[in-house]
Amino acid sequence: MTHPYRSHTCGALTAADVGQTVRLSGWVHRKRDHGGVLFVDLRDHYGITQVVTDADSPALEILDSLRLESVVTIEGNVKARTEATVNPNLPTGEIEVYARSATVLSKAEELPMPVAGEQEYPEDIRLKYRFLDLRRETLHANIVTRTRIISDMRRRMEGIGFTEYSTPILTASSPEGARDFLVPSRIHAGKFYALPQAPQQYKQLLMVAGFDRYFQIAPCFRDEDPRADRLPGEFYQLDLEMSFVTQEEIWETMEPVIQGVFAEFAKGKPVTPSGEFRRIPYAQAMLDYGSDKPDLRNPIVIKDVTEHFKGSGFGIFAGIVENGGTIRAVPAPGAGAGSRKFFDEMNNWARGEGFSGLGYINIKDGVPGGPIAKNHGEDKTAALIEALGLGPNDGVFFAAGKEEQAAKLAGLARTRVAEQLDLIDKDRFELCWIVDFPFFEWDEDNKKVDFAHNPFSMPQGGMEALTSQDPLTIKAFQYDLVCNGYEIASGSIRNQSPELMVAAFEKVGLSKQDVEDRFGGLYRAFQYGAPPHGGMAAGVDRIVMLLCGAQNLREVTLFPMNQRAEDLLMGAPSPAELKQLRELHLRVVDAVKPAAATPGHVVAPDAG
Repeated sequence: MTHPYRSHTCGALTAADVGQTVRLSGWVHRKRDHGGVLFVDLRDHYGITQVVTDADSPALEILDSLRLESVVTIEGNVKARTEATVNPNLPTGEIEVYARSATVLSKAEELPMPVAGEQEYPEDIRLKYRFLDLRRETLHANIVTRTRIISDMRRRMEGIGFTEYSTPILTASSPEGARDFLVPSRIHAGKFYALPQAPQQYKQLLMVAGFDRYFQIAPCFRDEDPRADRLPGEFYQLDLEMSFVTQEEIWETMEPVIQGVFAEFAKGKPVTPSGEFRRIPYAQAMLDYGSDKPDLRNPIVIKDVTEHFKGSGFGIFAGIVENGGTIRAVPAPGAGAGSRKFFDEMNNWARGEGFSGLGYINIKDGVPGGPIAKNHGEDKTAALIEALGLGPNDGVFFAAGKEEQAAKLAGLARTRVAEQLDLIDKDRFELCWIVDFPFFEWDEDNKKVDFAHNPFSMPQGGMEALTSQDPLTIKAFQYDLVCNGYEIASGSIRNQSPELMVAAFEKVGLSKQDVEDRFGGLYRAFQYGAPPHGGMAAGVDRIVMLLCGAQNLREVTLFPMNQRAEDLLMGAPSPAELKQLRELHLRVVDAVKPAAATPGHVVAPDAG
């Protein structure tokens, strides 16, 4: 053995190695003292090997004195375990190494958190000591899986003719996007770069430049508040763009890639076959599921029952309908057979979510009950139950109000009911496209038309639609890919016409000069021959989270920030030194207490 640290890794030895003298290096994972015989689980990146030593070996005293997570080199003999002590859960479970010597490479201090085991631990400790957290089995495996998924994505993209190009990290601020991270310029006093929210404009410029099929595992930066499915600061996406394509070609091109990645890492769970992804118009998704990212594993379909409550004896709903409101029904299969407690708890839950309540009818042995059934009228209630296809022991909840509010509550209730009644098949991945998004929407706060999502998308109907249609009826060639209730990709066919681009922005109150000032590079490029093009971006972090079965993106990310956008390990953000501020022509002023925030819609640059 010539290598000073190891002849094998801690995951390599098997029964075929019995009798060999080996050298292993790793961390002391666990120790078990059996009265003069010490067992040590030695761990490295590749696995765990059981090491055993006793009073006949000088290694006993050394290993016995060490704290867990100390790093050692062990030299010893491979022995077969007895049949009773074989561990079938370990690749090395048929052998153990009798330690003849032990060399301490690095002693560990008392641990601030345990490494062995998967017990919950406070997040601030986990993030401050992330180097320890990353040694834990599940998180360590998740990070390895993440790397393998990204490698698989690259292989598949290259296999269908895409080439990876790297776009700039220091770029211009995008005033039509989410909040930028700004980088002050030392050379140009008072001016700032921005970290890219997405490579949107650059990838379009690549198409104008004649690069036909681009992709990139792209870092993206947005100064947004964190949530479970998006980390603060940065995230990664499989970004791509294609020239001379329709949206159908993009779907047909990318379905095998995304489906293939899921199938490769789904651990045997069924995945929607390529070519069978449902294509659901946005309006239908909002009606049937109350969400533009529906979980299709949930069998509940929402129904519009507004007409049933016109002139109803249930005055609350009748009044809502008379004032232009909407009533949406959320079936609850089998719920009527239980107690009324479930229905009351759902109503309380809705109030806790900020809604006025959630009406219901519970059917027990074919007899409908509750205030709605009592006041709506026997015949009308029977007609409603028949229209909804409810059984003799089913229930149904009702979301009422303005259409947007009713759809939102119904969507949340659909998910809640399915979770409470255990209706969701959690052992499969169900993928679909949401298509035909609205191009514009009404901004109630500013009393104006605004872009609904991506200002760079091509409006369906082109210039004719922009000049002759009500803006709020125009749809976009824009689409999202959804899996199990998460949006995992977003994209569109781009608007590559400078005239169309100006006409679209004029609808939201911006002039031709505004377009030239804000999007000069892209607008200028379109003057010199731009091919029809389109693309999308798939969220790497969300895909990995789904495939690893994690509940939070921090469980699939190496060094994430906390909920307050702080890096507890490296101490960022931190104050700058006065010398640095002077070089950047900056002065720090005391923070002004912000006024109460006004809810509003933020238009993000296309994440695809």
